[in-house]
Amino acid sequence: MAKYSVGDFVSETAQKDRGEGLFELENDYTLEVNLNGMVWSKLGSMVAYRGGIKFEREGMMEHGLGTFLKKAVTGEGAHLMKAVGNGKLYLSDEGKRISILNLQNQSIYVNGNDILAFEQGLGYEIKLMRRMTSMMAGGLFNIKLEGTGMAAITTYYKPLTLMVTPDSPVYTDPNATVAWSGSLYPELKTDITFKTLMGRSSGETFQMEFKGTGFVVVQPYEEVYYQMASSTH
Repeated sequence: MAKYSVGDFVSETAQKDRGEGLFELENDYTLEVNLNGMVWSKLGSMVAYRGGIKFEREGMMEHGLGTFLKKAVTGEGAHLMKAVGNGKLYLSDEGKRISILNLQNQSIYVNGNDILAFEQGLGYEIKLMRRMTSMMAGGLFNIKLEGTGMAAITTYYKPLTLMVTPDSPVYTDPNATVAWSGSLYPELKTDITFKTLMGRSSGETFQMEFKGTGFVVVQPYEEVYYQMASSTH
């Protein structure tokens, strides 16, 4: 057989059943959902499916009045859709790398732009960081997932997880911060010295400060998903 034949290509890229459960990684960038019921997924993330699956956009009051009001005030948040039915669903998000998390009565905060999919049984709540709205237009949205079930998150390239301990806090760039454990409550810091040194506004003048015990996930890429308040004037 000739090298690089169509048969080789099909064999190498063909969908494979691994028997891993509801969520499986077909590759680093494509999530397979073995659907029998309902899952939440990021709006627009469906690339293919087989079987009897229907899609419904998230209703305004789907996750309660509090979530609706936070979205209305900021104009941001995770835009979700329900995938309902029986079949195989394939999800991706702009070629970003996908990681699967199996929560066991645990909680995790995820950047609202980095949620790909999660099980119906997980609790879902929008969180706004304190002090953020006074510094940035719209604030910084995070999604808190809590309970037992599977979730899939996305990152640009391979993520790095840093452990946070009481004697060793971690500081991150908000644009590169993807997720952190539910035990942590980050604060926003302003690095006036750095801003003065550079002579202009820069993303690094805002930092997220993590204290306590837990972990924080960052990506080697600064994802711009908000606009600094100073740029609107």
